[in-house]
Amino acid sequence: MKDAENKENKVLGNNTNIGINLRWLIQIVVVSSMAVWGYFSITSQITHLEISIMRMEQEQALNSEFRIKWPRGEMGSLPDDAEQNLRLNHIERRLEKIEDWVDELRIENKH
Repeated sequence: MKDAENKENKVLGNNTNIGINLRWLIQIVVVSSMAVWGYFSITSQITHLEISIMRMEQEQALNSEFRIKWPRGEMGSLPDDAEQNLRLNHIERRLEKIEDWVDELRIENKH
């Protein structure tokens, strides 16, 4: 009869009580919360690294485009370059006038 009572006590049902040590419960909660925190930290770091890689790839593509188009003049020029070009054009025009004037003086001296 005791065997039958032990079997009935070992059956799980609606009224079954399970005893657990409070220390074990706290440890289980702490370990599971640390695991969740670690998982989300690693996931966050991986996402951050993926975004950094995408930005670097985009910057590299833009740099390649710049490297090719800038020397060709397809991307414009710096304001300093534009000012320098204006000054050079002005100097070239003045030099042409001076050369014409020198040529006229040479012709006059030959006569």
